[in-house]
Amino acid sequence: MSEVKKSGHSHHQRGRFSGKIGYVLAVAGSAVGLGNIWRFPYLAAKYGGGMFLLVYILLTVSFGYVLIMSETALGRMTRKSPVGAFEHFGKSAPFKIGGWLNAVIPMLIVPYYSTIGGWVIKYLVEYFRGNVQKVSEEGYFGSFIADSWQVEIWFIVFAVLVFAIILGGVRNGVERMSKIMMPLLVVLAVIVAVYSITRPGAMAGVKYFLIPNLENFSWMTVVAAMGQMFYSLSIAMGILYTYGSYMNKKMDVEQATTQVEIFDTGIAILAGLMIIPAVFAFSGGNPETLQAGPSLMFITLPKVFATMGVGTGAGILFFLLVLLAALTSAVSLMETSVSTFMDELHWGRAKCCIIMAGIMLVFGSASSMGYGILDFLKIFGMNFLDFFDFMTNSVMMPLAALTTCFLVTRVVGYDRIAAEIEQSSKFRRKGLYKFFIRYLAPVCLIIVLLSSIANVLGIISM
Repeated sequence: MSEVKKSGHSHHQRGRFSGKIGYVLAVAGSAVGLGNIWRFPYLAAKYGGGMFLLVYILLTVSFGYVLIMSETALGRMTRKSPVGAFEHFGKSAPFKIGGWLNAVIPMLIVPYYSTIGGWVIKYLVEYFRGNVQKVSEEGYFGSFIADSWQVEIWFIVFAVLVFAIILGGVRNGVERMSKIMMPLLVVLAVIVAVYSITRPGAMAGVKYFLIPNLENFSWMTVVAAMGQMFYSLSIAMGILYTYGSYMNKKMDVEQATTQVEIFDTGIAILAGLMIIPAVFAFSGGNPETLQAGPSLMFITLPKVFATMGVGTGAGILFFLLVLLAALTSAVSLMETSVSTFMDELHWGRAKCCIIMAGIMLVFGSASSMGYGILDFLKIFGMNFLDFFDFMTNSVMMPLAALTTCFLVTRVVGYDRIAAEIEQSSKFRRKGLYKFFIRYLAPVCLIIVLLSSIANVLGIISM
């Protein structure tokens, strides 16, 4: 990407996606991450299986659609990353806070995300070595994450991979990676899902996951689906502002958004089919086995693979798939962070990558060592990784999305958003967009925020 300053302009020449396919795969890549592969199946199993899936899809095509469209249109309209996009409409404190809130989130997420990416590489290497039984042993995961220096090395390996892609720029780095990795990820997901659903006893898990049962519906089904959709679609991370700013004016924003929704939901369903039937078959149909978070991916699934005749192959396929998903998301988070520094400091890509490398090293190392030598340091009873996860996902992201809703409804106005979208296509869901962003989106966001905080405080259990 050229960093030559244009005459009369104080900013670098922006990168561009070559076309719609590059954009859709890059956004889908950012959306399809660890949240889809471990968090979605766990929540689906816990909150009603098919009922959860139905609520999730309904929220994605309404709430999710509105926020994706808003962020993408604002990015393309202003040709800026989040900070510049907000300041385009005003220089006062609320605009600065809104912009920086959206911009800081990916800078805080990508270091701890890369720590988990390092865990994934470690497990992939162990499966390549044929250590199927070793990684399934009780206490293996706990002793690994307590070994701070080993975790740190794997974190650095993952981070180096991400930086190598980012240094290539928008077309040669982000877009090229997405075009290779996303189709590969889909193929691997289909292979693992087909294998999983053909295990003896797996069909009970498939039925539970795909067929809605009203008896399994509760208010928490809606809250959990809303939270998952929010994390899953890369909303409120500054990514969609940044990628929107790389879009050309001829690209159909609504069609691209619909394709991202389909892609993301498709991968989430495949993740459910990979994990729920296999764990159901392994546990004799007990949904409780689908524990939350890392334990599912790093403790339960290795035990499932160890009971299979082809555990090595299944482990390699699964962790390779998870690595691809983690890489595509980490690259999007990193690209957004680097783009913000490029816009605000007017520096070249390489220099801004060095700044992010410093941030990565400080926060990523704290996350890597939080279960080992820094275990004695707790914030609200949480180690560094859990704290960064809670602060970004549960507090900052709903607040950032609220600032976007406020910007659209109170400052920019629907007409300017509609005019931006209609430059390249019809705005088919305009009525839904207006109604949702004015009335329902802020309410939904406040519910996500309050329920997440209540969960941490132990008032409710998610």
